[in-house]
Amino acid sequence: MKKRLIWSLAAALVLTPLIPTGVTASSSDISVSHHTLAKIASEKAALLTEQYGTTSVQYALIDNGTIKVSGHSGLNDQDGKIPLTKETIYGIGSTSKVFTAAAVMKLVDEGKIDLDTPVVHYITDFKMKDDRYKQITPRMLLNHSSGLQGSSLGNAFLFNDPDPSAHDTLLDQLATQKLKAAPGAFSVYCNDGFTLSEILVERVSKMTFTAFIHQYFAKPLGMNHTMTPQDVLDPSKFAALYSPAYEGQLPVETVNAIGTGGIFSTAEDLVRFSQIFTGQKTDILSDKSAKAMEQEEYKKGLWPEDADHSFDYGLGWDSVRLFPFNNYGIKALTKGGDTSLYHSSLVVLPEHNLAAAVVSSGGSSALDQLLANELLLQVLKEKGAIKETKPNQSFGTPIKHTMPEDIAAYAGSYTNLYEQFEVAIKEGELTLIGNMVTDQKFIYTSDGTFVDQEGSTKISFITESNGRTYLWLRNYITVPGFGQIANSEYMAEKITGATLSKDTADAWAKREGKTYYLLNEKFSSVTFLNLPAVPISSGNGVEGYFQNMKITGPNTAENIHHIPGMGGRDTFEAIFSVKDDIEYLEARGSSYISEDGVKPLYKGKSSVATIQTDGNARWFSVPETVAGKKLVVAMPENGAFMVYDETGALVINTVISGKNEVVLPENGMIVFAGNAGSAFGISLVE
Repeated sequence: MKKRLIWSLAAALVLTPLIPTGVTASSSDISVSHHTLAKIASEKAALLTEQYGTTSVQYALIDNGTIKVSGHSGLNDQDGKIPLTKETIYGIGSTSKVFTAAAVMKLVDEGKIDLDTPVVHYITDFKMKDDRYKQITPRMLLNHSSGLQGSSLGNAFLFNDPDPSAHDTLLDQLATQKLKAAPGAFSVYCNDGFTLSEILVERVSKMTFTAFIHQYFAKPLGMNHTMTPQDVLDPSKFAALYSPAYEGQLPVETVNAIGTGGIFSTAEDLVRFSQIFTGQKTDILSDKSAKAMEQEEYKKGLWPEDADHSFDYGLGWDSVRLFPFNNYGIKALTKGGDTSLYHSSLVVLPEHNLAAAVVSSGGSSALDQLLANELLLQVLKEKGAIKETKPNQSFGTPIKHTMPEDIAAYAGSYTNLYEQFEVAIKEGELTLIGNMVTDQKFIYTSDGTFVDQEGSTKISFITESNGRTYLWLRNYITVPGFGQIANSEYMAEKITGATLSKDTADAWAKREGKTYYLLNEKFSSVTFLNLPAVPISSGNGVEGYFQNMKITGPNTAENIHHIPGMGGRDTFEAIFSVKDDIEYLEARGSSYISEDGVKPLYKGKSSVATIQTDGNARWFSVPETVAGKKLVVAMPENGAFMVYDETGALVINTVISGKNEVVLPENGMIVFAGNAGSAFGISLVE
């Protein structure tokens, strides 16, 4: 099969099953009068768990205030003792953002917030290094156009740990940052805007965000299984989690940036919530505010021309004109969410009083959305709102056309959130060359675009009013059994190289090929499922760049791209410094230590590793002299250790396993993490 642009939504769809699929499907809560819909829902959900790597999935559809179909499929706990039910709770990830936007709009209804009054009016201690922050408004937070860098989510994703530090330290983090763009210039997905909105709700309402959600939404709507990490959680009520990185069941994942991605819920609760957007619960949120959330906010800044797309922002919504419903003349709103392990999608058809929600363990929000779409299309057909499902979209088999000479000028280097890559254009053919894009050729056609042989992807180039040149990608991703996902975005921005001064070039050459290890993530972090390290490699990129970052000095680099949508999200500045002859890296609030500062584990029979007053983790390499020995650790009350093999694969994580001993792998790495002062008693046994 031809390799594709793996940062597109297609990446979420090429999945390997995480666990053996002893799959069951349930539709016990479905009315007999909706037998056809129930059957389709059950079959499609089973398809996700049997063929698309989703561990478990739960779904529900509401029609004019009545839940008409509800069910689930897949495996819960490995022992089979806790079955899936309609009350099994899932993390909904970024679908939480719609709750946050609704909470802000509730305060708009009460006259306590004006969407276009600067945020500093409400959060007086909000400050940044860039004076333009004073122009940021609540509207810009909710439509992703604030200009904030993106994601300050250190210590946010934890295993069964409600530590609120990600929320509590956000203002401190923002105070060290500058803006990536002028407020309102363009909408680019931004998590920090919603954590800041969460703080806005708390400051204005004088309530915790959790209490606000319960009082104004969950309780009046009968959402009895919706909660946050700040509630008392019973792990047995949550969908079981698994990962390719670890054999066995994982603890509950708690996301402690709640307004960004930390709400827990069920599919039925989510469709109950959807009623505030269909005009049925105007006592909870006014029709005016609900309508304001579904406006085409993405058009207020730099954005590609309208085309089928899964991301056209409203207030809180990923899209307010979701494909394929837009092609039937039907308004569809959607929001998806992906944490490390949980996924969700909510799709609302406000003019038809319909909504579907899908939540899952494993899989992806893209797959969840496709299942929700299938259920809604079936209901629309049964109601006669649409006559039949339209065939899959395609750009058609390309017919080569003579390419104007000036098109070749678009060849060169491009960058986005994911990487730097090359665009080669020769004799009417375009090729993308990079770590994440290979073996995909595009033919120049008569409409001035390049199209791949399958007719699924189209590429063209736009030089925008800001003087920057963008690669505009449009494609239709076909998922067998589930229709298509549409994509239209400025995928990347063209860059040119810059000659570095000798001092700068020498400084970066010295760190080339070195690895830097994460120091300040909490021991309960989900991040430790994989080796948390940053390799430094300029590769074969443009001179003056480190991966997708422009080098700005001997010890600094930063993302400089201005890409709306998804390709330009989560920018940051990297800063290197030296202490006691050891180099450290700071990036987006995270600290890393160079491999030069990592010592080999003491080869004697016993030793102690103590977390110092700065709270930073302690990293050790596994020398040849101790590889194969059993490591036994006397554990502190608040701490854990993780071991990785030479490929970076996890061998043990004591937060997950509860065990304190492991056979050390050759050329492995060990990290001890915990509260300041925590001491780990280390014993090596032959």
